[in-house]
Order: sequence, then C-alpha cells, then structure tokens
Amino acid sequence: MSAARTDAIARISTDDVTEWWSTAISDIEPGIIRLRGYPIEQLIAKASFAETIWLMVRGEFPRPEHAELLERALVAAVDHGPQAPSIAAARMAATCGVGLHGAISTGVGLLGDVHGGAGQQCMRVLEQIHTDALTEDLTVVIARLLSRYRDQGRYVPGFGHRFHPRDPRRDPLLDAAHDHITRGTIAGQYVTIAEELERQLAAGRSKPVPMNIDGVTAVIYSELGFDPELGRGLFILSRSVGILAHSWEESRSGRRIKGPIPPPLLPAYGGAEPRKVPSPRVVHK
Repeated sequence: MSAARTDAIARISTDDVTEWWSTAISDIEPGIIRLRGYPIEQLIAKASFAETIWLMVRGEFPRPEHAELLERALVAAVDHGPQAPSIAAARMAATCGVGLHGAISTGVGLLGDVHGGAGQQCMRVLEQIHTDALTEDLTVVIARLLSRYRDQGRYVPGFGHRFHPRDPRRDPLLDAAHDHITRGTIAGQYVTIAEELERQLAAGRSKPVPMNIDGVTAVIYSELGFDPELGRGLFILSRSVGILAHSWEESRSGRRIKGPIPPPLLPAYGGAEPRKVPSPRVVHK
C-alpha cells in the first residue's frame, strides 16, 4: 500500500464512518427503533399503514383526511389480474423454483415506463399544464397540448384503457377527490385539469376517453403533493400487494414451469420454411 493511501486511511475518523450512511429516516440502536423520531412502539399502537408510508416518505404525519385519500388510491391499484404483465410474469416465475421472493421481484421488475409508468407520466403532464395555466387560459393550454400529442401520434398518459371502456376505479376515486375538495382537504386544481383533459379528449369522438387508474391516482397523488417519481413508487408499492397474492396462489397450485400459453398450444411461427443446413465449405481433416 502506498504511503499516500496509508495516510488517507489513517485520517478517516469514526465520524467519517458513521456519516457514510447518514439518514434522517431511521434511528436504530440496541433496543431502540425510531422512525422519523417516533418510537416504533407508538407507531405500532397508533399509526395506520398509509400514515406510516406518508411519514417515511415525507417526514411528517399527514392530516387524517390526507391519509384517507392516500389509502383509497393505494387500495384501488393493488391488482388487475393475470392479464397484467407484472402479475403474469410473477405467476410464471412462481412455478420455476425461484421462491416467493424471486416471483415478487420478477413482477415488480416489469413495472417500467410502459407498464406501470403512466401514472408518473400523467403527473408530469398535469404539473406542466398547471404551470402553463398560471399565465394562460386552461382550456387553451390543454388544447395546445392535445394538438401536439395528436401530431406526434402519442397517447395522453392516464386516459383510456385497453380493456375497460370506462375504468371502474375512476368514479369512486374521483368522487372521493371531489368530496375532499368540498371538505377543504385538497385544493382541486389537478382535478379541474384532468376533467378538462377528459372533456377535450372526448370532443368529436363517438366514445369518451375517460381517466384510467393511472390518471385518477395521478390526480390524487398530485393533489396530495407527491413528486411524480414518488407517484410511480406508490403505484409499485400498491401493485406489490397483488403480485404477492398471485405469486403465493400460483406457488400453492403445484404446477411446475408454467409457460405463457397452455400446452399443447404453441406460438405461431412466421419464419423460414423447413430447410437443410448447407454442406460445410471447408473440409475438416
């Protein structure tokens, strides 16, 4: 070891080591667990899971009304059946001997930009509209955004659903949001933006394009002041419940190596016709 490196190591103090993973979240000592300063014993006795999520992420307890709205959004997104890729992949993994932890991580790992990311993307859209509408008329801002999306052939994240003509999770969550606007829990600016987006998306169409689960939870998480990236994190936290349940159910079925389609069905083949490997061009001696 060089003299310079030996000297640098010698200068490392105990404080340098303990500060390496410094955190404002948890304070752990022998016999003591404090989260954001609160003893775990008191949290166990008095705090709900939704309140604890808020506390851990935001640093302080939410108002009871905020916790109530957060819990509704978390409950709404827990599952969407085996046709959801994250659930299907977790179930397949559960039959492959990877254990429950492997099945859950497989499902969670599929929650990316396309499957699982629309809520975060919608939150960003809502925030941009909100910012632009501070200096322009809201209807004009949204019309311009939709025109740009149409010109680019893009879908507005959080609106429309490939399976549901009208997502059954939209109405109860939006009704809850309106209730909390009346109660003064939330301001309602993101609700107004999303409903105007819905109105303009439906204009000139034979069928409306209502908010889906990603859109309506994006509205709620935005109203509650969460960062868009945390919006995706909350969705993953919620959907993990369904992934856990499906992984456990499949692991108890006794099936092994369960593929994406049942035997004897096989994927359609569209490649070359059967053919022979050509004779070697080099003669091996």
